[in-house]
Amino acid sequence: MADLYVQLQAVLDALPQMAAMIHDGVPVQANLRWRQFFGDDAALGSSREWLARVHVGERGQAIGAWREFLQHGHAPAFECRLQDEFGAEHWFEVRLGSPGAEVPLQAVTMTDVSARRSLRHALEESLDLQDRMLDASLDCIAVINIDGSVRHMNRSGCLVAGLLLGERTFGMQWTDLLPAAFQKKGQRALSMAGSGRPARFAGQTGAEGAQPQFWDNILTPMFDGNGGVNGVLCVSRDVSRQQQAEQRLRIACEIDELTGLPNRRSFNRRLRNSLQRQRGRSGTLGLMIIDLDHFKHVNDTLGHPAGDHLLRVLAKRVAAQVSGTTTVARLGGDEFAVVLEDVAGEAELLQIAGCISLLAESSVTYAGQVISTGMSIGCALYPRDAQEPAELLKAADTALNDLKANGRGGVRLYSRRLMAIAELAANQRLKARQLVRDGGVVPHYQPKVNLQDGHVVGYEALLRWPSAEDNAMGKACLLDEAFRDYELASRLAELMHLQVLADICAWQAQGLQVPPIAINTAPVEFLRDDFAETLLEKLQRFDVDPTQIELEVTEQVLTDRGSAFVARALGLLKEAGMRIALDDFGTGHSSLAHLRDYPIDVLKIDRSFVARMVDEPSIRAIVEAVGKLGPSLRLDLVAEGVESASQRQILIEAGYRIGQGFLYDQAVNASQVAQRLRRVSMA
Repeated sequence: MADLYVQLQAVLDALPQMAAMIHDGVPVQANLRWRQFFGDDAALGSSREWLARVHVGERGQAIGAWREFLQHGHAPAFECRLQDEFGAEHWFEVRLGSPGAEVPLQAVTMTDVSARRSLRHALEESLDLQDRMLDASLDCIAVINIDGSVRHMNRSGCLVAGLLLGERTFGMQWTDLLPAAFQKKGQRALSMAGSGRPARFAGQTGAEGAQPQFWDNILTPMFDGNGGVNGVLCVSRDVSRQQQAEQRLRIACEIDELTGLPNRRSFNRRLRNSLQRQRGRSGTLGLMIIDLDHFKHVNDTLGHPAGDHLLRVLAKRVAAQVSGTTTVARLGGDEFAVVLEDVAGEAELLQIAGCISLLAESSVTYAGQVISTGMSIGCALYPRDAQEPAELLKAADTALNDLKANGRGGVRLYSRRLMAIAELAANQRLKARQLVRDGGVVPHYQPKVNLQDGHVVGYEALLRWPSAEDNAMGKACLLDEAFRDYELASRLAELMHLQVLADICAWQAQGLQVPPIAINTAPVEFLRDDFAETLLEKLQRFDVDPTQIELEVTEQVLTDRGSAFVARALGLLKEAGMRIALDDFGTGHSSLAHLRDYPIDVLKIDRSFVARMVDEPSIRAIVEAVGKLGPSLRLDLVAEGVESASQRQILIEAGYRIGQGFLYDQAVNASQVAQRLRRVSMA
């Protein structure tokens, strides 16, 4: 028997666990680890010693198991905390039972599971943290198995899918959770992610009649250690607010805030679509560009709120006037556009445009005041006038610009003639810009002579530039359009004035007696109220006396906007000693009031009267009437375009003293003027 106990002790000491043998409920033999943990004094003799070491939290369970063990010889294993002899606590798994029939004792084994429990606790905390992190996300997150079943889903995903949060049971097919309309998209994306490629698709949820939710679904493959796909992570983000914001942005980008009509960007897209439809059915499309007449005057006199009110009212009227497949848009400012699909042709387009133009005649009131305006409408037809949207717009705009340039109001239909005029004007502006850029202005001077004896009494400076054609000189009349543009006209005039003054200085430096030099001005040069000051400053810079200059203005200057600026400028120049000539008299809105209200010294009758007076008695009568008018108003009279002796004789008889034209000389350059002045001084 002693040998059996010795052998048993050896076996017990070899065990990695704490172990003790029990006889009649009392530990009678313990291994080394048991004795080291409980101490030699407490290791044997009483079960109360080790039960007393059990943590109070698990002590009840330990006592119950011990009683069951004593009664039945075995009990379920359990875990509990035990204090060692130093007071430190350790987790153990306790097993109670008999080692076998050959050993007349019962056994207690205790395996230290502190490390395992710590690892398990850390793992549980980590998993719980991951769950809480996933549940905290507003995105719907799902882990999907390769077979398409749901392995896990966070709280947001469960709510959207209609799953019970408490159960959290998964295994259903992921695509079954999607709306029917998006299941095919979802399956394609899942298959792509399952093959190792990220996938993405847009989805939508929401019951009928309810506000829909828009989702951006991103599926990412999950790889195992061998590089194989063992699952798919799906993140579904609610982008409804983004969709709504984008929709509001689209509306803001395409709808005019003031009138509620499509803006220019939206109009361009709609025009392209309309033309595409017309091509498909070989139809005719009409385009109208509408410009409000004198809209700036409304803003200047009644204020911008009144102008805005006028735009809103007319926008509603135009939109209500047209129907069918029609686009009405505000292009910006006071400009609108109308696209009419399937018009019968030119007659119908003009008839509708005429009706629209009448809409401005009905009074519009704002704050008790009546706002008066009108419409100018340029029209073009597809496919007759243009095939592409940009060209069709250009055609309608060309018609509108021609209408505005000739008095405004009414309707103008595009024609090839209008395009030729527009292209000519564009070429003139281009040529003018080139001259300004290159400094290519070369003044030429046409003599003004005494009609009686042919003596030169002055020169008119004319704008010229070197021309590539036969080494000729370009004429200023080829730049008429450029002189309607303030910047171009001002810069050309600047170059011209500086060169003329430089020529005068050069002639005077040679000791030549220089007669008065006439320079021309364009109406737009007076639009900034500093014309007189700027010109006088140039004269002072070149040391040229103002009496040496004669300023030629047209009647248009006196009637255009800014006429108050003109009156002030002419007054200052006249006061400085400069003579003022009214050029092209009789061709504009001639009025004797101009001769009364402005400091005019010279009347220049236009060459068109001189050319026709020999053969047309009525024209000759006008020339003679002006000839009698001049002396009575103490005005010098100058006749332009004198080309024959018969014209000269009629002018002398009518009272004209000065003339200029090819009968005497053409315009010559500065060196040729110097030669003529030398001959005069030597005579």
